[in-house]
Formats: sequence, C-alpha cells, structure tokens
Amino acid sequence: QVQLVESGGGLVQPGGSLRLSCAASGSISSISIMGWYRQAPGKERALVARVQSGDIPYYTESVKGRFIISRDNAKNTVYLQMNGLEPEDTAVYYCYARLRSYLFENEYWGQGTQVTVSS
Repeated sequence: QVQLVESGGGLVQPGGSLRLSCAASGSISSISIMGWYRQAPGKERALVARVQSGDIPYYTESVKGRFIISRDNAKNTVYLQMNGLEPEDTAVYYCYARLRSYLFENEYWGQGTQVTVSS
C-alpha cells in the first residue's frame, strides 16, 4: 500500500513563507514524477509545480520566482518552499506522485494540507 503524507501547511501573513513536505512510503520501485497541486474554494484543482526525474522543474506562471520545488530521491520526499506568499495562494495543497509499485505505475495523491495567507 502506497501512501503520500504531507506536512507543513498553516496560517501565514502576506509576504511570509511556508515549506510543505510530502513523503511517499510503501512498496515503491521508482518514482517518475512528484509535484504539488492546489485547490482554492470554488475552483478546480490546479498544478502548482512538479519535478520529473532527469528534467527541470515546472512551475505554473503565478508562482514562478516565489516557489521552489525540490526532491530527495533517497527519502522519496518532495518539498515546496513557498516565499512571498499572497492571499491568492490560499488553498488546500495536494501532493502528487506518479510511481511504480511492484509491476504497475499509478498516480497517487496525499490527503491535502491547508495553506491560508491572511493578515
């Protein structure tokens, strides 16, 4: 059974920083993609950033220059350093991974962590 467990959300003032972490555990053979999505109230879930093995990270336009995604392959963990947070960044953030468990490749999601940017 594969699980993605997130941590690091919370309440922060505009201009502040937060660091999200997501650790994948279980019977994992390989991970091709790890990333973060977010869903704001009344909106669809949308990609924030992702990092694919051997490729440069991708960021959605609104977070470029403020967010940094990184991966620790030895720990099967992905991080999202969020700087210069704005009220528009308020959302539930979901970790995502496309990985191989035993013989099969599937997509997995974390349970979500709330990020609230407010004064």
